[in-house]
Amino acid sequence: MHQFDDQILTEDGLAPTAPRGRILLIACGALAREILALIRLNGWDHMTLTCLPAKYHLYPDKITEAVEAAVSEHREKFDQIFVVYADCGTGGLLAAKCAELGVEMVAGPHCYSFFEGNDAFAEHDDEITAFYLTDFLVKQFDAFVWKPMGLDRYPQLLEMVFGNYTKLVYQAQTDDPALRAKAEDCAARLGLDYEYRFTGYGDLATTLTKQAR
Repeated sequence: MHQFDDQILTEDGLAPTAPRGRILLIACGALAREILALIRLNGWDHMTLTCLPAKYHLYPDKITEAVEAAVSEHREKFDQIFVVYADCGTGGLLAAKCAELGVEMVAGPHCYSFFEGNDAFAEHDDEITAFYLTDFLVKQFDAFVWKPMGLDRYPQLLEMVFGNYTKLVYQAQTDDPALRAKAEDCAARLGLDYEYRFTGYGDLATTLTKQAR
């Protein structure tokens, strides 16, 4: 199952027809790889994934409206809808909208928290100066960090944007030496200390497991 923009496609490129009783996951495109891996590993054949553009990671004001539109579009085709977003910078608006729509969503402030585990992440009250990357953001560092912040064109902005950060924390979902090396390079480019944490899928896995039952 793949997602291109707002269309759900099967492996053969055709839009699937979902029988009643199936669960639709509406997720950030930055989580697609991890969610599909969990679906495959656990044999959750009753779950279907549709993703909103990962670029909304940069524009959280677009998330709530897009989730509402996706729920309205697909509600009649599925028995249950679950939103695989945390608050993600919406300032509580997404949670309020999900409650209004009668759908559940992932708990937590953002994906960095639920990948590490919300309880564990909350204990890092000394990490206000940490900048976090996941597998997705390591792979897409230039597209989602370096270029959108203008650092490719205006390197003098580096101190302005990252001057108050002290370290880059790579929260790894997979144990990939190539990604570890790239994450270290990202930290060096930003002039930050580097820390590696293998989180796996964290609360994303436990939350989807509860939904799958």
